[in-house]
Amino acid sequence: MKKIHLLLLKSFIRPFIVTFVIVMFVLLMLFLWKYIDDLIGKGFEWYVIAELMLYASATNVQMALPLSVLLSSIMTYGSLGENYELVAIKSAGISLTRALYPMFVAVLVLSIGAFFFSDYMLPKANLKYYSLLWDAREQKSANFLPEGVFSNSFPGYTIRVDKKDPDGQTLHGVTIYAKSVDFETPGYLLKAKKGNMFRSNDNRFLMINLEDGIRYEEKPGGGNFNPNPRQILTRFRFKTAQYKLDLTGLAFKRTDESGFSRAFQMMNRRLLKDTMNKIDHVIDSGRRVNYQLLTPYIKYFSMPRRKDMVDKTHAEYKHGVMDFGSNGQKLSYITNAISEARSVQDEIKRRANTYKEASYSVHSAAVEYQKKFTLSAACLVLFLIGAPLGAIIRKGGLGLPVVVSVVFFLIYHIISTIGEKAVKAGDASAFLGMWIAIMILTPIGLFLSYKAANDSVIFDADIYKRVFNAVFGRIMSAFKRKVDLSGQAVEE
Repeated sequence: MKKIHLLLLKSFIRPFIVTFVIVMFVLLMLFLWKYIDDLIGKGFEWYVIAELMLYASATNVQMALPLSVLLSSIMTYGSLGENYELVAIKSAGISLTRALYPMFVAVLVLSIGAFFFSDYMLPKANLKYYSLLWDAREQKSANFLPEGVFSNSFPGYTIRVDKKDPDGQTLHGVTIYAKSVDFETPGYLLKAKKGNMFRSNDNRFLMINLEDGIRYEEKPGGGNFNPNPRQILTRFRFKTAQYKLDLTGLAFKRTDESGFSRAFQMMNRRLLKDTMNKIDHVIDSGRRVNYQLLTPYIKYFSMPRRKDMVDKTHAEYKHGVMDFGSNGQKLSYITNAISEARSVQDEIKRRANTYKEASYSVHSAAVEYQKKFTLSAACLVLFLIGAPLGAIIRKGGLGLPVVVSVVFFLIYHIISTIGEKAVKAGDASAFLGMWIAIMILTPIGLFLSYKAANDSVIFDADIYKRVFNAVFGRIMSAFKRKVDLSGQAVEE
């Protein structure tokens, strides 16, 4: 490998790593902004949040990687052009195509790695991410005892706290109502002026220490030692008391991941292919049995199979069935016909809904299958756009390259999203819908590569200014000439 190739690779790797980290950080912040209400205040351990952020970062690679390739390629060749290093390379007899060669090989290796990542690592990351996010969103809030609210977080208890200190543990004005479970364990009402709460060491119980309170308890009367059948009210005061509330039902639990494994985003290419074949088989079998499912609803007539039977049936009922029988029988004909039509209509609707769901499933699976390949192709195409574009604009840093890269990436993302929705709706084939963005951007990349190789100045503002001034000058001169001619005609 030549020294010039090492120089170009070093110039590309550093911006790529920096931009990839920045884009991943921005996407991670968007994730936290979106789900902040589902994560804060639920008592998660730090490692649960860290694990969720790790899986979220892995799922964001399919969006961050193409954008990082585009941005870093523009920055690299823009910086080389701004510092006149491209001029030195060309003066040494090295064309722009040869200068693109080492970076193209690097992006090609990166694209191959992206393909294996999307096929092997991304389904597992999606499974971990969505299962953990589901459990986190279903977790109840750790604020078990909010201020001024009767909380039913603990089974068998209703608890109200008038006020809490900023530390979240010191309580004021505590009211506890314990419900009666059976006759042997009566309920009670407790009021305390002050208290504090904390979790046990094993996180299984919430401990509440109360101070200066009173407890009311009612028990049924009667029995050997107390023949009075009326209720007995017991009231006693206490200086300190401790109560232990079970947190078993409120602890963070992980759902079995197998319940999420049937989603298409959690499958690799082999599973997606098998799933599409099974769904296609179900659709084809459903088409074959549609007639057999509808014939039981047709009670009076069936489709004759032989020609002589068709002629005989046509001869008997050539004037219609309403020519036979009394008025009551004719009314029965109409009623039965309406009933059969409704039954057939309901069965057709049910079969149509089944077919629609199966078609949507097979289209969604086809979308995920094509995504395994489009990620790698997007990296190559966006590099093909970014590298010559950087050589043309000749601006490095994070200024103009960021604007240009965001514009092209938005074009790619919008077209891809439209194509994906068209595939899922059944309006386009999976290949066309998922590759339409690649098909549109590839000619643009080739055009920019051609212009960059020929030292084009398509982004030179002075050229467009001169062209505009020339065109505007011609228009103004023609307008003045017309005004002069019209003035002369009026004078004559």
